[in-house]
Amino acid sequence: MILGQRTIAVLNGINNFMGRFIPITTPLAVALGFFFPFVFINMRPFVPLMFGLMTFSGALKLKVTELGNAVKSPLPIVLFFLVSHVLMPLAAFFSSSFIIDNPDIVTGFVILFAAPTAVSGFIWVTIFKADKALGLTLILLDTILAPLIVPATVYILMGSGVVMDMSGIAVSLLFMIVIPTIIGVALNETSKGKIPSVICPVLDPFARICFMIVIAANSSSVAHNIRFNDPIVWITGLLCIVLTTFSFLLAKLNGIIGKCGDEKSASLIIAGGLRNNSSVMTIAVTFFPELTVLPTLLSIIFQQTIAAIMGRLLIKK
Repeated sequence: MILGQRTIAVLNGINNFMGRFIPITTPLAVALGFFFPFVFINMRPFVPLMFGLMTFSGALKLKVTELGNAVKSPLPIVLFFLVSHVLMPLAAFFSSSFIIDNPDIVTGFVILFAAPTAVSGFIWVTIFKADKALGLTLILLDTILAPLIVPATVYILMGSGVVMDMSGIAVSLLFMIVIPTIIGVALNETSKGKIPSVICPVLDPFARICFMIVIAANSSSVAHNIRFNDPIVWITGLLCIVLTTFSFLLAKLNGIIGKCGDEKSASLIIAGGLRNNSSVMTIAVTFFPELTVLPTLLSIIFQQTIAAIMGRLLIKK
């Protein structure tokens, strides 16, 4: 064994500590980007690499064999995609268009709610004792399909009014999310969990640090244009909270309609409510006007806290 048991225990303790404080560390990372933009702006070129490392770290815990049990009952999967990638993008588009007279911010809302479910959602699946097979299946499928779903959703809802590099967005998502996921899952499967048991104790804490740096670097690139005394910022933040809460409630309805058990329903709630907002924030910063990033930026501040609250309210265990 490369690392001693005591070292592994210490690293796991650090990782678990950082995981429990996600609702605090994510707003802290945004604040660091705003207050020290001259530091974190220099890290922007490394964001795709760091994000790929984060995705790889999470993917090392996923197994393709889990797909078998989940696909035997495809209804929860179909309901998840219907709500997450049809109803929620439509709700985000119409509500933001009605409330906010700014096409860039409306585009930001569409990008945010077209995003794949968060790989970090598996942490909440474990915390709330949800159905791991279904949770992993939703994460895998949604992650792999992201390069198709995200650009297509933005194009369909925003049309020719938004100039975007669809192939560039797809390639960026491919390298940040899909390829690291495939490599991580393949290593886990072929080694029967041996490689993750060696790598993850070291990689996981480092990936959490990368997560904070990615958020801070993306925040720093728009810090000079965001004014928190501007009413539109507060309106956007409030709408982010409402739509994110609504996505958790719709996901709960999924479990009721599909007559899922408590564990499957919990997985649907977690996967349906969470978004991989740090990935689409990188896309927004790279390919769209600066104000487009505002909904995702504010979502990062609120999402994990809302997840904790909604999980307590909606999940029985």
